[in-house]
Amino acid sequence: MNEKNAHIAELIRDFTEKTVIFYDDLENMPVVPHVGKDTLDRVSAMTVPEKGRELDTVYREFLNDIFSSVSLSQHPRSFSCVPSTMSLLSWMGDVMTNAVNPHASCKLNAPTVDRIEKILIKWMCSLAGYPQGSGGLFVSGGSIANLTALTAARDTKLTFEERPKAVVYVSAQTHSSVAKGLHIIGFSNDQIHIINTDRSFRMDTSELLREVEKDIKDGKKPFAVVASTGTTNTGSVDPLYEISDICHKYNMWMHVDGAYGASALLSKTHGSELAGIELSDSLSWDAHKWMCQTYGCSVVLVRNRTQLVNSFAAHPEYLKDAEASPEAVEFWDLGPELTRPARGLKLWLTLQVLGSDEMGHVIDHGCDLASFAEKYICQKEGFEIISPAKLGIVNFRYAPTSTLSEEARDRINHEAAAELTKSGYAQVFTTELCGHKVIRLCTIHPETTEKDITETIDRLELLCKR
Repeated sequence: MNEKNAHIAELIRDFTEKTVIFYDDLENMPVVPHVGKDTLDRVSAMTVPEKGRELDTVYREFLNDIFSSVSLSQHPRSFSCVPSTMSLLSWMGDVMTNAVNPHASCKLNAPTVDRIEKILIKWMCSLAGYPQGSGGLFVSGGSIANLTALTAARDTKLTFEERPKAVVYVSAQTHSSVAKGLHIIGFSNDQIHIINTDRSFRMDTSELLREVEKDIKDGKKPFAVVASTGTTNTGSVDPLYEISDICHKYNMWMHVDGAYGASALLSKTHGSELAGIELSDSLSWDAHKWMCQTYGCSVVLVRNRTQLVNSFAAHPEYLKDAEASPEAVEFWDLGPELTRPARGLKLWLTLQVLGSDEMGHVIDHGCDLASFAEKYICQKEGFEIISPAKLGIVNFRYAPTSTLSEEARDRINHEAAAELTKSGYAQVFTTELCGHKVIRLCTIHPETTEKDITETIDRLELLCKR
C-alpha cells in the first residue's frame, strides 16, 4: 500500500470508530444541533481551491463544520415527517457498496449484484401479492418510484392523442410527489382531480365514482387512480378493494403510493391492514423509511414488468456489447436511469443479518408506540386526538375548553412543537387536519422507548400550558 492510500485508510478507520461511538451515544445528543454563526461563516467562506489542500485539514472540516448542522432524523426522538430508521448494518452495506462502486444497470457489469437485486425485487413482489411476470427496480426514493410507475400508467392507458383529455385521481392526503411527477410527465393541475377523504382520512370512493362518471360524460379520459397505504399525515390506508373495483370497471391504472406504509407487509400483525394491495398495477415502497436503511433505497414494483419495458427500454449501439441477448431485460430497461448504483445491497446485508421476522418486529414496535402515545395523550387534560394511531402515526392537539380562539389554539400548538424542537430533546412538527394546526408524532424508530414518548408528550404539555 502506498503512503497516500495508507493515510486514507487510517482516516477511514478513525471515521469508522467515531461513527460507531456516535451511534452508541445517539440518544444523548440533541436531535437538532445548534449551529453557531462562526461555523456558518467558515463554511460560507469556503471555495473550490485551484491547488489541493492538506487531507487532514479537509477531513477535520467535514467532521467539525460540515456535518455539525445536520438534523439527526435517525435519532430515536425524531418524530417529524417520516424519520429515518437507519441502522449501522445499512451504513455498513452502503460503505461496502460504494467502495466497490458497481455499475448496476446490467448483468454484464456485476452479475452477482444483478442477481441479488432481482432476488430482492422478486421477494418484495411476493410480499405485495403480485403474480409471476411482475417486476421492478431499485430507485432513489418514493418520488422517482411514483414518477416511474405513473409514466408506465400513462403509456399503457393513453394514446398520445388522448393525453390532453386525461384525468388522474388522488386524495386530499396524497403525497405531493405524485402531483410533481405528473407535472414532469406532461399533465397540468387541471388534469389532477383531488378526491376528499372520509373521517378516517381515507379516499372517499363514493366521491371518486361520481367524479369518474362525471368526467366521462364531460368527454374526459380517466386513466389512473393513486391510492395510499400509509399517508404521510395520518398513516391512513385508502380502501383498496373499492378503488380496485372502480379502476377495473373503467379501465384505469391503480397505483399505490406505499412509500411509507408498504413495509407493514412484513408484519404478521399489521400486514392485513394493506389487504387489496395485491390488486394494484404498481407500487412504490421506500426501504429507507421503515426498513432501517440509509437514504436512497426505494423500489417501484409493477404487476406486469413488460409495461415498464415498453416505457423505458432503449437499445443504442454503444450498449450492444453489454446486452446479455437482444431479448434480455436489464435494469436500464425498467426506469429512467442508465448509470445506477446498486441500491439494494445494503438492504440485502441488513436482511441477511436481521432476518425478515426481526424487520416485522420493527414495524410492530412502531405501531405499538403510536397506540401507547395515543392512550397517554388521552390522559392529558385539554388535549384531543385528531387522528388515532395508524401505522406508527398519531395526531393530536392542545384544545382546552376555554374562550381561546381557534387561531390562538393553532398558535399554541405550533409554538410548542417549535420550542421543543429547538430545545434539541425531540424533533416534532405540526401539520394541518380538519382545518386545525395539530401536532404529529411518527414513532417508527426501533430504538424509541415508551419513556421517550411520555417525556416528549409531558414537555409538550408544559409548553402548551405555560
